[in-house]
Amino acid sequence: MTGVGAEDDIPLSERKTVTDFCYLLDKSKQLFNGLRDLPQYGHKQWQSYFGRTFDVYTKLWKFQQQHRQVLDNRYGLKRWQIGEVASKIGQLYYHYYLRTSETSYLNEAFSFYSAIRQRSYYYQVNKEDRPELVVKKLRYYARYIVVCLLLNKMDLVKVLVKELSEEIEDYTQRFNTEDQLEWNLVLQEVAAFVEADPVIVLNDENAVVITSNRLQEGGVPQLEQGMVVGQLTLSDALVVGNCNNQVKFSELTVDMFRMLQALEREPVNLATQMTKPGTLEPSEKPAKRENPHKYLLYKPTFSQLYSFLSASFKELPANSVLLVYLSATGVFPTGHTDYEGPYDFGGVLTNTNRDVINGETVQKRSQAQKEMHCLHPGDLYPFTRKPLFVIVDSSNSSAYKNFSNLFGQPLVCLLSPTVYPKSMQDQSQRGSLFTLFLYSPLMAFLSVCGLSSMRQGLWEKALEFLHRVYGDIGQMITRSHTIDQAFLQFYGDEFLRLLLIRFVFCSATLRLHKLFRESRSFPESYPQLPKQDTVESSLLQRHILELAAMLEVQNLFYDNTLSLDDY
Repeated sequence: MTGVGAEDDIPLSERKTVTDFCYLLDKSKQLFNGLRDLPQYGHKQWQSYFGRTFDVYTKLWKFQQQHRQVLDNRYGLKRWQIGEVASKIGQLYYHYYLRTSETSYLNEAFSFYSAIRQRSYYYQVNKEDRPELVVKKLRYYARYIVVCLLLNKMDLVKVLVKELSEEIEDYTQRFNTEDQLEWNLVLQEVAAFVEADPVIVLNDENAVVITSNRLQEGGVPQLEQGMVVGQLTLSDALVVGNCNNQVKFSELTVDMFRMLQALEREPVNLATQMTKPGTLEPSEKPAKRENPHKYLLYKPTFSQLYSFLSASFKELPANSVLLVYLSATGVFPTGHTDYEGPYDFGGVLTNTNRDVINGETVQKRSQAQKEMHCLHPGDLYPFTRKPLFVIVDSSNSSAYKNFSNLFGQPLVCLLSPTVYPKSMQDQSQRGSLFTLFLYSPLMAFLSVCGLSSMRQGLWEKALEFLHRVYGDIGQMITRSHTIDQAFLQFYGDEFLRLLLIRFVFCSATLRLHKLFRESRSFPESYPQLPKQDTVESSLLQRHILELAAMLEVQNLFYDNTLSLDDY
């Protein structure tokens, strides 16, 4: 206590107020730190702990509001300390979003982070000679930026990056710290992340228009009456990013960032309802889960990846689908054997960080052995006992076309091209073209046509046209007499339906594009799609040429009135 005069002069009630506040503050820190020890996978273990932590922070937040004057006078409560509590609540909401995939909690995190900035809670920190307090402020900025990125508030992101840059400059000038390079790297990463989209949309005033690619109401072709499709629901998704040199920010690569949005509905904007932070009600769950639950795994080791897979598989509800998205560097087989099984084609790389001894990466004893830091197709076999939907974006994605469906459950693998034209390869750092098609087909289409900007009016016209094309692709899938039933089993779920439709659009586009000459430059699938009914359909080719004409890039595509085999 920092009261003036002897402690005995402080009224008992005020002394109790300070004691209660200290208890709540200590309890909240203790519970918050305990969150780190919770297992990251599994739905059940964490919920009661999160509930207790929210309860304590609710009490703490309301307590400091009700007793601010006493805490100012008797405890010496600083504004940055209130900011620290608000920042922790923002973090709790963000982690609740990560645990549940419910985007409404992102808005709640944004509400608290926004209030900290608007009320200048951290303003006085720079006047104190304590570098650790400034670091708290910098970390708050970094977290706020992540939430804004996820909510597509790009204009605000740019403002925050500028403020963070000034804060870092001030911090490094005042304190001779060793983490200067790390903070500058954070700035570089977020700047590269913001610039990653290959196409910008401009309005009439030449200002950038922010486009969202989350699932919107009416954004998916409806099921036709009487259509027989599966009743499966996408329940869980593992989104894995392990690409070397891809732009990333806060353990999210560009590919992961795009895929997680492709697996979410447009969030309900609660910011208008929350005029001021102070209500913490995560226990009021939505009646129906709007989004599949996601695990975001940045550069996981094989054992981490397998643990998450196993936990997800174990808790998968009946009639549900597990989606595994792998954006990773390819691992190729070292030699050929007489028998080629599910471990002989290579796969995708997992993280090798754990296998370092005295700074040296442990080498394999023999080149004939299999790469141990690799997720082979065979590693996924145990999980095909339940419906499994796999997307592989890798230079060795074709390893996964050698799959076997051992248990007769619905199983589909969507596989990226393994080779891109030279002119496209220099774009890979800003995210894969294949994932871009699954996230925003129009942006990907413009990108392969070399267009980097577009007027808002034309963008909206092209989107409207694409929506009609999606309807036709949907009919191609559901009306084909030769399509594998697995595709129809997954078609009942809106997220998977959209991914399948976008995959077909991507395949058809690249087949018609003059730069994509090799079969390795086309996406593939397991089981194979009937090409004549889908990716090589003359109706779909005509649509692509119409879209190209609308955008004045038809010279980049083969005209489908000629045989593609002639080239």
